Parts: sequence; structure tokens; C-alpha cells
Amino acid sequence: MAKLKIVKHPEDILRKKSRPVERFDEKLHTLLEDMKETLEEAQGAGLAGVQVGILRRVAIVDDGTGPIEVINPEIIEASGKREVYEGCLSYPNIWVVKNRPERITVKAYDRHGNEVIYRDITGLKAQAFCHEIEHMDAVVLEDNIIRYASEDEFE
Repeated sequence: MAKLKIVKHPEDILRKKSRPVERFDEKLHTLLEDMKETLEEAQGAGLAGVQVGILRRVAIVDDGTGPIEVINPEIIEASGKREVYEGCLSYPNIWVVKNRPERITVKAYDRHGNEVIYRDITGLKAQAFCHEIEHMDAVVLEDNIIRYASEDEFE
């Protein structure tokens, strides 16, 4: 496994849409392992392929309960709304307030190409899924915000 370099704002690649994964092969498996190691070391809640320079619809989400690999994810159901503080590994030391769904259902694929449905996702895990899927669609942290958060809100 290898730690990958996290792309930082204002790199142009962050504004490019990711393409679907078509090959569920050893190269994908290596990328997923490398992304997990990178996310763990960075202590984030999620990491999309575009954030490591790979324009493919792949992400790792980890709300502290263990990493989840998602390939070609899409939100197929969302309900409720809540305001959340949100940061991003590609925007170090910047926090914003955004609206996120309270509950989502996500359809994705595992590393072997098997369809997986994640139902009734809430809390930080739902927020991370939304954030990483937005990255794949070229939406970045500063888009669709309510406001920037100040440092004293976290003390």
C-alpha cells in the first residue's frame, strides 16, 4: 500500500467530473487500499478519487466505524434536512456550514462489481457520502454553502 498525495484547492482537477468505473480489477483494488491508507493517515471522514488525482467515481467513507468502499455511488433516496459543519481534506483549515439530508439511501458497487444498497444512512456517514459524491460531480466545499464557519465555533 502507498499513501497518495491529496489534491488541494485551487487545483483545476477538483472542478472536473469523474467518470464511472468500468473495470473491477486488481488496479482498482490497489487504488482502494491506497485511498484507505491515505484517508486513515489524514484522519478524514471521506476521500474521493478526484482528491488523489483519479477522475473515477470511487470513494472511501469512514465515520469512525470503519472504511466503506463505494464505486459508482448514487443517492437514490434522501429525506429531511439539517445544518452541518463541514470540512474537506482538499481545503485544509476551512470549515463551512451546509444543508445536508438527514437520511439517505445510496446505491453503489463493491470492488468486485456487485451492487450494494446502503439504506437509512444518517449522521456523519450520510454527510460524508453526500460530500464524496459531490466531489465526483465536480462540486467542491465552497459550493452551496450557507456560510463560512469561524474558528471560535469549534473551541
